Amino acid sequence: MPVSPSSAAQIAREAVARRLRDLRADAGITGTELAGRCGWTHPKVSRIENARTPPAPRDIRLWCDACGAGDQAPDIIAESRNAESLYTDWRRRVRAGLRQLQESYTDLYRATTHFRIYSPTLVPGLLQTEGYARALLGANARMLDIPDDSAEAAVARLRRSQIIHEPRRRFVLVIEEAVLHYQLGDDNAMGAQLGHLLTAGALPAVSLGIIPSSTRDRAVWPQEVFHIYDDALVSVELLSARVKVTQPTEIALYATAFEQLRGMAVYGADARALIVRAIDALR
Repeated sequence: MPVSPSSAAQIAREAVARRLRDLRADAGITGTELAGRCGWTHPKVSRIENARTPPAPRDIRLWCDACGAGDQAPDIIAESRNAESLYTDWRRRVRAGLRQLQESYTDLYRATTHFRIYSPTLVPGLLQTEGYARALLGANARMLDIPDDSAEAAVARLRRSQIIHEPRRRFVLVIEEAVLHYQLGDDNAMGAQLGHLLTAGALPAVSLGIIPSSTRDRAVWPQEVFHIYDDALVSVELLSARVKVTQPTEIALYATAFEQLRGMAVYGADARALIVRAIDALR
């Protein structure tokens, strides 16, 4: 796996910083001279060149103009926007509400035919029931200290999840056994969620694998929640942010890790037995 799931975002930021630093060097001016031409302090130039502060579009235009390279500004602005889109903190993602966040994934889901999802802690969203989703999203709202629209967001999540019934799509999901025992909501909500896994796991387009807690000699230890959309994008869910991985070499690493995790999982009757055991533990 990559050393850091945010490495793609940081690499992209550093590439922007390097382009701007090279423009200044090619123009033969110092950081202090650039700051004077742009009306900034020298520390701002240093922060941008060292990828500690992402430059705003206006900053990039001023920088390029000061270096006599105004024609390069549009390209660098586009590159910078792409770099910042790779790492988005949850508070910024949910400013318009949790329901809007659920709906924001619709286009990505529609464009994807092969979903690969690994989760060590939660039932994946595609297989969540309304009660389970509402409990989870409500907890997220409290943690992020935002208005709680978890009821509406749960309905939106279930509406989005109907894609698992559409033709010409494949869903491969791998969870750790512990997911079956981390309770969200009351006993009824958790029981309904576990019962739904028995049903959803039997759908023709769905492959649900569960890695038993007793697994020895693991090839890969539990990782962060991650989703692979076809072979084009990996989305990694951290406590504070969502990271988008788009570098082909990093996507390949996640795909390799997913196959190793999938190889440790049990399926069919063995997976159902683990779910039934978790249901019995609620009684």
